Amino acid sequence: MKYSLMDFQDQFPDDRSVLDYLFASRFPKSFPCPECGKTDCFYPVEKRRSYSCSWCGHQVYPTAGTIFHKSSTSLRLWFFAIFLMSNSRNGVAAKELERQLGVTYKTAWRMAHEIRKLTGGRPPKFKGEVEADETYIGGKRKGKRGRGAAGKTAVVGVVNRSGGVVAVVAPVVNTAHAMSNLLKTTEQGATVHTDELNVYNLVGKLGFKHHVVRHGSGEYVRGNCHTNSIEGFWSQLKRSIDGTHHHVSAKHLQKYVNEFAFRYSNRYASEDGTTMFALMAGRAPLPRDAAA
Repeated sequence: MKYSLMDFQDQFPDDRSVLDYLFASRFPKSFPCPECGKTDCFYPVEKRRSYSCSWCGHQVYPTAGTIFHKSSTSLRLWFFAIFLMSNSRNGVAAKELERQLGVTYKTAWRMAHEIRKLTGGRPPKFKGEVEADETYIGGKRKGKRGRGAAGKTAVVGVVNRSGGVVAVVAPVVNTAHAMSNLLKTTEQGATVHTDELNVYNLVGKLGFKHHVVRHGSGEYVRGNCHTNSIEGFWSQLKRSIDGTHHHVSAKHLQKYVNEFAFRYSNRYASEDGTTMFALMAGRAPLPRDAAA
């Protein structure tokens, strides 16, 4: 299912339509007024981002606590930024948002980082066949190459061959970080495919079925044993960062990783009639901490 620019313009022609969407998501008709207990009683307040109870006058604010909290930027611009970011496979740079939205670079940069918070969180624990691997993100540096290269940031990840992925920025690739991520993301009893790196030596002892593909010996596929799925995700992540953002600091890298993991994990959503925009916009009414 495709969601075009025309669809967006029809659904959200102005700020009020966005506010109505947020209100309907956070405060359904069955929601009782916190003051008088009446239901189905709220009406929009003119020139304010609030709705008032027709019985007692109590007001609720759909944007309170969300990524839009205390933002003076138009709500429609916020949703248009979500539309742009959700419709791009390789992400959207803050400079491009600046041009498309007509806002300052500082505003565009902040909006992009807030929107990325909508893609955080962990999916239900993986079952069945999974792959665990690690990668390093960063520009070219002099010195050691490959694992442990100076100046690069480590990321450990687990991909479910059924579709989902969870990736976490780590200060260093070691057994503690790799196994912690595996235990948090995967149910014991699952089959875990890894390469021969020694940080995965405990996989079998932690209640998983462990299959190893030995890259150092030139082996990349042995029957059903491989790590091609997660390596494909790493490739997409690196191409997107290098091609769109060019450089991402270690401080903010997790937000970018979450964005691309969310996009990867929901890449088949359109087959069920759900668009990427609907998934991201559907998380917009969540409190900022819950969304992240």
